Amino acid sequence: MSEQIRVIIVDDDPLVRSALSLMLGGQADLAVVGEAADGRAGVALARELAPDVVLMDIRMPVLDGLAATRVLHADPQPPRVIVLTTFDADDYVVGALAAGADGFLLKDTPPAEIVAALRKVADGDPMLSPSVTRTLIDRVRTESGDGRTADAQRRLDRLTERELEVACAVGRGLSNAEIARELHLSVPTVKGHVSRLFEKLETTNRVQIALTIRDAGHPVE
Repeated sequence: MSEQIRVIIVDDDPLVRSALSLMLGGQADLAVVGEAADGRAGVALARELAPDVVLMDIRMPVLDGLAATRVLHADPQPPRVIVLTTFDADDYVVGALAAGADGFLLKDTPPAEIVAALRKVADGDPMLSPSVTRTLIDRVRTESGDGRTADAQRRLDRLTERELEVACAVGRGLSNAEIARELHLSVPTVKGHVSRLFEKLETTNRVQIALTIRDAGHPVE
């Protein structure tokens, strides 16, 4: 990643794009490098400009944000994606994470928290609005059956003892730096463990690691 975090804003509302661009433009370490009004244009722009993070609306014409996120995530070097929406109880929350989104924020999130989320996600940490986190977890638990639990445990059985410790810490929402302090590891070592977790657990982001931990019944709180 470059010294500045390069951001693309994809939203069909020009006022939202303008407000976000103005807000982010005041941050020395952030640079809005492009805007798009629908998912298809957003995918094309992301492939052209290779941003670090895409702020992605969900409900858009031509190609919605979920489909656009899924398309981008299949690319060899996909950008991080933060879904930004007005719907905190929408079915799209789970769909966005399943599509590979690295964060989920509401549009009424305070500006300082949106900026902080961009920095966290660019650094490899997930970000969810606190108001949707518990709803998401409860929903996934409700939908989880014996088959889902067994599948999660099967994948966890592939991990070493240390990798499982890191996975449980990810499940508690800790950042790489926080995991490093807690487990007495270096941050690069933690990042290496997390990269292996993606492969071994067949996940694409840290939120999915957390859901795998919860599906398997491991205590994380």
